[in-house]
Amino acid sequence: MHKAWALIVLLLVCRLPIHAQEEEDDPGYIEGIPTDDWEGYMPDLYARGDQTFTISMGITTPLFFLHQGNVINHNFTPPVGGTGQIVYTRFLGPHVFFGFEIGVKFHYTLQENTLFFIPIGARGGWQFIIRRFEFPLYMTVGFSPQRVLEASYTGLFLKWGGGAYYRFNPDWSFGLTTEWSWYPQWPRETNDEGNRVRVRSKDVYGNILGITLSARYHF
Repeated sequence: MHKAWALIVLLLVCRLPIHAQEEEDDPGYIEGIPTDDWEGYMPDLYARGDQTFTISMGITTPLFFLHQGNVINHNFTPPVGGTGQIVYTRFLGPHVFFGFEIGVKFHYTLQENTLFFIPIGARGGWQFIIRRFEFPLYMTVGFSPQRVLEASYTGLFLKWGGGAYYRFNPDWSFGLTTEWSWYPQWPRETNDEGNRVRVRSKDVYGNILGITLSARYHF
């Protein structure tokens, strides 16, 4: 009788590692988590080296333009344009990330012409997570070629933004992003000595708000 019980215990002990290996090799498991249980799974904090790739599309509206401290008419009609961008980020730790972005903005003028912005910049930020909701806050610094008809200008731009994303599954999250962009224009002209100098009397500071829908891929 004792030999029979000893044999049963031996078989169970030998069976456990085999069963565990089968679960790990099962394609229904993702990093040890059954895919069927994703609905109840709470994503962990990000680790160093985690990356995201984001595609966003939406609308922009000029808030106000300043010239010598006064608000001026920006001559955009309708006061709503379009925007789109792609963003790559890499996490340096659980919350801090860094990356780069490129996008396009356009607005229509009173004369039915189109003003284009192509902002290109480096992005850095901080993200916090509440259950399956992720909230990145960031700032972008870069340059932006701008063009309307034959007139063109390339200069600095700064952008502050924040988003709210829902982690749909291990690979994708979807959300809404709001951004405030600052576009200073510091024109230069050639003086009598042949030098290019800044003409401060023609400085203009544009402030533009953007709202986009975003899809973010995690890898």
